[in-house]
Amino acid sequence: MLDIGATSASNIRFFTERGHRIYSQDLLEISSDPSLAIHDEHGTTSIDSKRFLDENLAYPNAHFDLVFCWNLADYMDENLVKPVVARLWSVMKPGGLLLAFFHTREAGPDAPYYRYHVTGTDTLEMHALNAKGAHGKGHANPPFTLQRVFNNRHIENLFRDFASIKFFLSRDNIREVLVVR
Repeated sequence: MLDIGATSASNIRFFTERGHRIYSQDLLEISSDPSLAIHDEHGTTSIDSKRFLDENLAYPNAHFDLVFCWNLADYMDENLVKPVVARLWSVMKPGGLLLAFFHTREAGPDAPYYRYHVTGTDTLEMHALNAKGAHGKGHANPPFTLQRVFNNRHIENLFRDFASIKFFLSRDNIREVLVVR
């Protein structure tokens, strides 16, 4: 399985104790590396998505049964969202599952970015990483802000190459999306 959100030691422990191999990459933190910035002829700054993917998510095709995407797409630079989803499609096995969370429009621009911890077979804890007061001296996480709110149609288009998609409305203005490769 692949966990591409904020790294969680409890997730690694939870799944490895059950005999699963878990790979973990905090793609949002990695994407904030200033060396990935490129400028076009108009001076507009964006992230070099080709270099980003060459250096991250460099796994063999059809390698993963399960991907935890968490709420990454809502916070990731626009230039990376579609390429990352396309790469996830290629590194997932046919029939593999992807779990993603998306904010609803009621979340507001100050919606917290979470680290998710699987703490039981039916329990998930959420820890806000960019809530007020969460970034001060001694905190390594940069203050990520909500970049966009995807509606259902946008999410369906984002995962259009996948076999199926199911939506579940959760609490805290979060929509759970389960996608099958």
